[in-house]
Amino acid sequence: MQVYSPPLRDMRFVLHELHGSAALKELPGLEEMSEDLIDAVLDEAGRIVTQVLAPLNASGDQEGCIYENGVVRTPKGFKEAYRTYAEGGWGGLACDPAYGGQGFPASVAKLIEEMMCSGNLAFGICPGLTHGAYIALKNFGSEELKQRFLPKMVAGTWSGSMCLTEPQCGTDLGMVRTRAEPQGDGSYRITGNKIFISAGEHDMTENIVHLVLARLPDAPAGIKGISLFVVPKFLPRADGTPGMRNGVTCTGIEHKMGIHASATCQMAFEEATGWLVGEPHKGMRAMFSMMNSERLSVGTQGLGLGEASYQGAVAYARERLQGRALSGVKNPSGPADPIIVHPDVRRMLMTMRAYNEGCRALAGWVARALDLMERAEDPDERRRAEDLTALMTPIVKALFTDLGFEATSLGMQVYGGHGYIRDQGMEQYLRDARIAMIYEGTNGVQALDLVGRKLPAHMGRYLRAFFHPVLAFLDAKLDDDAMAPFVTPLSKAFGALQLATGFIAEKGLKDPEEAGAAATQYLRLFGLVALGYMWARMAEVALAKKDSAGDDAAFYEAKLVTARFYMDRVLPEVAALWGAIKAGKGSLMALDDALF
Repeated sequence: MQVYSPPLRDMRFVLHELHGSAALKELPGLEEMSEDLIDAVLDEAGRIVTQVLAPLNASGDQEGCIYENGVVRTPKGFKEAYRTYAEGGWGGLACDPAYGGQGFPASVAKLIEEMMCSGNLAFGICPGLTHGAYIALKNFGSEELKQRFLPKMVAGTWSGSMCLTEPQCGTDLGMVRTRAEPQGDGSYRITGNKIFISAGEHDMTENIVHLVLARLPDAPAGIKGISLFVVPKFLPRADGTPGMRNGVTCTGIEHKMGIHASATCQMAFEEATGWLVGEPHKGMRAMFSMMNSERLSVGTQGLGLGEASYQGAVAYARERLQGRALSGVKNPSGPADPIIVHPDVRRMLMTMRAYNEGCRALAGWVARALDLMERAEDPDERRRAEDLTALMTPIVKALFTDLGFEATSLGMQVYGGHGYIRDQGMEQYLRDARIAMIYEGTNGVQALDLVGRKLPAHMGRYLRAFFHPVLAFLDAKLDDDAMAPFVTPLSKAFGALQLATGFIAEKGLKDPEEAGAAATQYLRLFGLVALGYMWARMAEVALAKKDSAGDDAAFYEAKLVTARFYMDRVLPEVAALWGAIKAGKGSLMALDDALF
């Protein structure tokens, strides 16, 4: 049986103590954003997730979505749960009040997103995509399109989808064939086929707003000829209600490894009416505003599933009696000791804990940058936030989903054979987590984005958004003896990151394959150092508070123990990654294609 309780104490630590939520009130539109208000919202979100969404997770997985004659039915209880979610205003939490949203900061919304991913990932995909579509329309849509679609999407009455992939093109969107023919009234006729469309068809909302990549008749070849269109399932009437059915049809859903309660659709557009979003042939710019949001959200999926798996594994490890502790009997009244006493079980649990809490802290830092990007009045501050977000987006997406999959695998391993059985629910986390490493740009593509685009951009300017704060922190703590167990290993790992960055910059200029060969290991190295920076900062806060924390002293002690574990047992992986990067592309590219 799956167990999940939102880690509210740690979320508040990240938000209030580590990243200083009090500073949010200095940003325009957040003047009333008090700690008490934030905590009340987190509490209520936790209640909705645990009482409404989580109970549907296992049953939704077993029942799955049903497709018949172009109609998709979600599992029992999902429509009612979505109604509760929408009526509570959760879909509009971080949306502009001008369109009916509540205007909460991203740094709060991302924590609630994590809860939803832990409690019921398949459910959370639909509102997550809706928010991504909202971002693209808000940033690039005309005022008429915004007024027509955004209030309904913010209210949760209409949902959104992202229609990029076609049978012949996935990552290489320059191969898109879907056509858009201009009409005399300013609309377009969209014709083509899309695949792998999450939430492309379902029964939870009265309308679905598709964002579709297509080509105009005069489009140049390749990626520079892509335009973005908004294509609703039902054409809106003048009063805003859904009218005539558009030429959009779901022709089937995929039978897949996980996220069974989220329909992954094949979509046919047959002269469907759509409207241009942004400028002609500039669709990728608009779509990337949505995709970058989704990539951060997908990273959060890895974190959410890792947390749920950790909680399940801890509960089992405390109850399961097997063998005796190597240091002597711990449960003399029972036939065996609980498996949590065994070193290898503790290795797995501590690894999961260190991954989850480190990723939560890093997600909080990036989410704060999202708030500054949107709201800061100082243009230099906004630019630094934009730089950090651009740099960290591929790292968050790839690292969090890699570690989330590792965590769900470890959680299943803690259960032993019982983890492999469906009744326990642990194998569902593993299956659900696997897709996050693939969709919204595979993790290998994220690594190529990091080394091929983000590192050289603006003569390495993006790197300064990360390197400068880390260097300043290390310099400030160099003579702090209490921080030495955290600062010393971080300093060594950061040195390896600097060397690896220089190595890739030099070799990649001469031979792009050298950068490509190093990309995945470089991203993981970078990510582990970023988590190390977060753990050192968390340790600093815990050291300052633990002696006067009263009932909270155990929380800070656990934080320090986990920080030491990360520095001792996880961060040393950086050395091996740097060694592999230094080896270059030679043995990786040497084998002739015919010999594979």
